[in-house]
Amino acid sequence: MTDPLPRLRIDKWLWHARFFKTRSLAARVVSDGGVRIDGDRASKPSQTVSPGAVLTFPQGRRIRVVAVVALGTRRGPAEEAATLYDDRTPPSQPVPPRVGPRPTGRDRRRLTALKGDPEDL
Repeated sequence: MTDPLPRLRIDKWLWHARFFKTRSLAARVVSDGGVRIDGDRASKPSQTVSPGAVLTFPQGRRIRVVAVVALGTRRGPAEEAATLYDDRTPPSQPVPPRVGPRPTGRDRRRLTALKGDPEDL
């Protein structure tokens, strides 16, 4: 009889791989519907993942795309956690450099007057 693929809870794997500081924070992101497993929305933190699955989830202001390579047995050091996944996140767009000096308060007021401040409506 062949053993099925090993599986691990999604919240536990995200915590083991050090994407979230606490397991409860990882569970909250999953519960809020922010995690996709192979394109399907994960509805519960108890859903399981196995090697080969592709996860898409928000982390801060970035959207991360990672492929599960291995399941961890513990939350180890960062070097160990990096072996659990293959990062497929597209590179972020570089922030264009600022042209000229920083706007002054007077500049901001003039710009607000041109745009029409919503508070004045």
